[in-house]
Formats: sequence, C-alpha cells, structure tokens
Amino acid sequence: MSGDSHEGRAVSAKALALHHVSINVSDLDRALRFYVDVLGLTQRTDRPHDLGIEGAWLDVGDRQLHLIVQPDIPPALGQHFALLVDQLDIAVPALRSQGLTVSDPAQIGQGRQSFMSDPDGNVVELHQASRTGA
Repeated sequence: MSGDSHEGRAVSAKALALHHVSINVSDLDRALRFYVDVLGLTQRTDRPHDLGIEGAWLDVGDRQLHLIVQPDIPPALGQHFALLVDQLDIAVPALRSQGLTVSDPAQIGQGRQSFMSDPDGNVVELHQASRTGA
C-alpha cells in the first residue's frame, strides 16, 4: 500500500497516467472516418477480436481512445474528453471548412479550448495549452 493519502485515507492504488478513454459509438465506420480521417488519430492493429463487442482502438499521441459499438448512445450531459492541439486557431477553421460545428476558441485558465461533437453526439474538446506548458 502506498504511503500517499487522500483526505486522511490511505491510497491503495496510485494512478500514474491516463491510459485510454472509451466512448460509445453507433456506427464504427462513421466513427473511424471522423476520428481517423478528420481528427488524425491512428487506428491500432492490436485490438483482440474476441472481446465480444465490436469496436476499435485508436492512438492519440501516447494514449488511446477506444470506440465501443452500442446501438443506443445516451445524450451528453457535460462529459467529454479533450484532445491537445498545437494551433487551435488553425484547427477550428479547418474543421469548420469540412462542415463541422466547432465553438469559437475561448480562454480557460492558462489554455484555450473549443468544443465539437462527434457523429454520435460525444463531446470533444480541442485544447491548446499555454505556450509556457500549462
């Protein structure tokens, strides 16, 4: 057990980093076109085929996004994940030129962010960190 604590409780498993985020999609091919062709993620080839559910694993830098096929996608209620981008002012108009709706960049803390939705309504934040690394 770790010596770290949270509000006076011992922490038994200390997270080291985020490994992956998993989201539900209704149409795998459509989701792959969005995440691979539009946002530039890379499909992995090491996803086991015997998981019992249709899906795909994608690389996002040194992390992963897992797509899980589900017929009924619940509405977004504020949950989202963020993709780090280096030039938000270039990314937003490029995505809009493809017919996508993307919010105007807004300052948030030391960074800037815009929001968009994937074809199933999953909210994706595009986040540009401050130039000082925040």
